[in-house]
Amino acid sequence: MQSEYFIVKLEQGSKEWLEWRHQGIGASDAPTVMGENRFQKPSNLLGQKQSPVTLTNHQNERMALGTQLEPEARALYISRTGNRVEPVCIQSSRYEWLRASLDGLTPNGDAVVEIKCGASAYRRVSEFRAVPDYYYGQVQHILAITGLDSLDFWCYWPGSPAILLPVNRNDMYIEKLIQRELEFWDEVIQGRG
Repeated sequence: MQSEYFIVKLEQGSKEWLEWRHQGIGASDAPTVMGENRFQKPSNLLGQKQSPVTLTNHQNERMALGTQLEPEARALYISRTGNRVEPVCIQSSRYEWLRASLDGLTPNGDAVVEIKCGASAYRRVSEFRAVPDYYYGQVQHILAITGLDSLDFWCYWPGSPAILLPVNRNDMYIEKLIQRELEFWDEVIQGRG
């Protein structure tokens, strides 16, 4: 599925960004919608989306550290690959609820990076040389919106060599993902009544 999108000018982490995220399904929601997130059930996410937006960014200590390390990781990625990426928010032109807050997109949209800066994610990627299952829906969601054939999964942990994993588009998975997200968003809307 080739999907056209537009850039939404928002500062990630801002009140406006939290409101925008609440009005759709973001890339980080995709593993939960697909039942692949070991930390959250689809019913919990559904309840959050049906409730009024929470204007606080709930991050645990590890998530906050990952956010803090992201600019450093992005700079290293740019240096290593030559892809001059910037964090941006994008929204599908086809499905207004289909959204993503990207860690990095090139100005011409020909390359995208998903950055992970957690110690456990780094250990897992280092050991298996593959994207952990609980991030697979997230990267395929990004590929669904951007229409790209692949993205760079960049795993960074201070003091360790960064890991670059190209992740190919999986059209069969994306078809199931979009169908499930459509059904999920219909449930959200019905519950908001």
